[in-house]
Amino acid sequence: MRFHRRRFVQVCATVAIALIWQPCLTARAQSAQRAATPPMGCNSWNHFADKVTDADVRAAADAMVASGMRDAGYIYVNIDDSWEGQRDAQGNIHSNSRFPDMNVLGDDVHSKGLKFGIYSSPGPKTCGGYEGSYDHEQQDANTYAKWGVDFLKYDLCSYMEIMKLHDPHQDPQKALAMMQEAYGKMHQALVNTHRSIVYSLCQYGVDSVWEWGRKVGGSVAHNR
Repeated sequence: MRFHRRRFVQVCATVAIALIWQPCLTARAQSAQRAATPPMGCNSWNHFADKVTDADVRAAADAMVASGMRDAGYIYVNIDDSWEGQRDAQGNIHSNSRFPDMNVLGDDVHSKGLKFGIYSSPGPKTCGGYEGSYDHEQQDANTYAKWGVDFLKYDLCSYMEIMKLHDPHQDPQKALAMMQEAYGKMHQALVNTHRSIVYSLCQYGVDSVWEWGRKVGGSVAHNR
């Protein structure tokens, strides 16, 4: 896909403005200063969807610096779904061939004065059908910390099937408790890494997340 810097910058600005006006949690993940204001930057999904590559992320970081967006406070460069590869025999997640070295990529983003973000799900699969963090929360959190990740978007996706969110026979309170437990589990895994990571709850505004997101460590809530 050809990279159009001007169009990319316009998309990023639109996304950042949307984040400001969405109902956001100004709660902490690991410290009192975690996302005290809405995090601003760019998420790869809005321009590249599931075709994003290492080169796209680097070019996006360069565009944010060159356009002046970084200096205006747009500092997050977040990779959304489709970066995930397979797990090894020990259960550790690896990036796919489009992202040959996440450590190097993270270092490159940081070298430009930007923050590095990534994506996962509490379910077995992400919304795009890639590996989620179900039963691998601490392993994945440790991997993200090793890669230098500063932001995690955690998308409900296939966990809805586990909690039977749309099953008319499911007790709504039980489903809510399961969802809160799943988000809280990853929060604790992030805390255990001792790395400062903004924790974004992406669960479409289900069950008034603004009322309980703080309790499970959420820094920001996405309603879509």
